[in-house]
Amino acid sequence: MLFCVDIGNTNITMGLYRGEDLVAHWRVSTDHLKMPDEYGILLLSLMARQGYQPSDIAGIALASVVPPVTDLFLEMLDTYIGVEPLIVGAGVRTGVAVRYDNPHEVGADRVVNAAAAYRLYGGPTCIVDFGTGTTFDAISATGDYLGGAIAPGVRVSAEALFQRASKLPRIDLSRPRKAIGTNTADSMRSGILFGYVGLVEGMVERFRRELGPTMRVIGTGGLARSIAQETDVIEVVDLWLTLRGLQIIYELNRGAQ
Repeated sequence: MLFCVDIGNTNITMGLYRGEDLVAHWRVSTDHLKMPDEYGILLLSLMARQGYQPSDIAGIALASVVPPVTDLFLEMLDTYIGVEPLIVGAGVRTGVAVRYDNPHEVGADRVVNAAAAYRLYGGPTCIVDFGTGTTFDAISATGDYLGGAIAPGVRVSAEALFQRASKLPRIDLSRPRKAIGTNTADSMRSGILFGYVGLVEGMVERFRRELGPTMRVIGTGGLARSIAQETDVIEVVDLWLTLRGLQIIYELNRGAQ
């Protein structure tokens, strides 16, 4: 089986593939203070609960935007799995032509998402990824990565509001009953949740003007489903898009390993 890992600033997403089938998946918090052994024990526990063991893993594909945690994970994988991973970066075939001014500035996760979105849904496509930042990525009709937009993530914005406004509380991001909040917590929830819906709708419309009316919109990331429930501009919610992209890229590079 193939073990896929996406290390983000907030979460680490992991999954096991048997062929093209995602047979197990997990999402855990990114913790810079964890030791490799702690990540190893966590991984073994998660796998055991699903009935898998390290010897089941024949390949590893990894993408990361957090170099310090990447180093911890590589040490853990060497100790507990013993399989050298394919790390998405320079020199790795992705099947995606990056048309950014400086291609090295594009996060590995965005390229991986592009590879999966084009393979699964075609182009032109806008990928909206709700992570630490909310990213909008444009994929052309021929599968090229054209660029995108980056906004603060939903949780980052909520936390910033709490930290910078002395009278505003820290809140959960549950859906308010209506847009006009009648207490401080619901007013904040309305502004954050429905405000982000407006952000998504506005950005998607701008992307559509540039990519054309046939553009599809794919939502991914931890809060994709919550936002998609409030708008019809997100056509598909694919929570494990990045893992699928890693599986696709691993297969592209398999013969070169």
